[in-house]
Amino acid sequence: MKLKNVCVAVVALALAVGMTACGGSASSTAASSSEAASTSTSVAAEAEEDASSAVAEENGSSSEAASTSAAAAELTTVEAGKLTMATNAAFPPYEMTTDAGEFEGIDIETAQAIADKLGLELQIDDMDFDAALLSVQQGKADIVMAGVTVTDERKAVMDFSDSYATGIQSIIVPEGSDIATADDLSGKAIGTQRGTTGYIYCSDDFGDENVVAYDDGLTAVQALNNGQVDAVVIDNAPAQEFVAANPGLVILDTSYAEEDYAIGVAKGSALEDAVNKALEELKADGTLQAIVDKYINAN
Repeated sequence: MKLKNVCVAVVALALAVGMTACGGSASSTAASSSEAASTSTSVAAEAEEDASSAVAEENGSSSEAASTSAAAAELTTVEAGKLTMATNAAFPPYEMTTDAGEFEGIDIETAQAIADKLGLELQIDDMDFDAALLSVQQGKADIVMAGVTVTDERKAVMDFSDSYATGIQSIIVPEGSDIATADDLSGKAIGTQRGTTGYIYCSDDFGDENVVAYDDGLTAVQALNNGQVDAVVIDNAPAQEFVAANPGLVILDTSYAEEDYAIGVAKGSALEDAVNKALEELKADGTLQAIVDKYINAN
């Protein structure tokens, strides 16, 4: 009886241990299954959240692109889908032509950045300065950028954007010239670029008979080198370029005038507001300053 009881006790103990072990395994398996299910649910939730974010982001991008396209579609331009820019590409560093025949410069890159903002393709038409101004007035171009200064006379025939750069009218003379200040230009032959504010200012101050107008600044500087004029009045940035390329010429320390450059558009054009908005964004994010710094050394 004792042996039987021991055996029963042993069997019972074994069964108890076995049941405990099985019970432990079952509990662990259930916990693992529960954890796996929870993990699976979490992964699925994260995947769904990521997918939702991706869709939202894509929708946001699509919405932004659609908004840009819609904004561009609302603008009436000379040629649908394009922003036509009239310029005179002989005004470094604002606009010039490379040896490869491509356009570059502050105005060129600024116009490209504006076109990108408006969702339009930039079309550049190179011509004489006077013709560039007329091109906008006659509806042949959407904007004119060529170091254009805002004057009352120009405001009467076209509208202007906010200023995007400041220009200084400088005086170029040969080394050893007796011209030391702007006052010394009186009675001298002054070379200028036709239609520019330099031409207008000099004509007003010293008389038309003393001002010789050339198609571009380079031709005026060549005339100075040849002794055909006594001085050239032109914006400081191109003046620096011309003097660097022509030893024997210098720029007077005193400037002749200071002015702001702006983008010309047709009278009443909706482009004025669109261009101003683009310029504001380009100023805010540093793009405009980066373009200027690329071509003009602050030192």
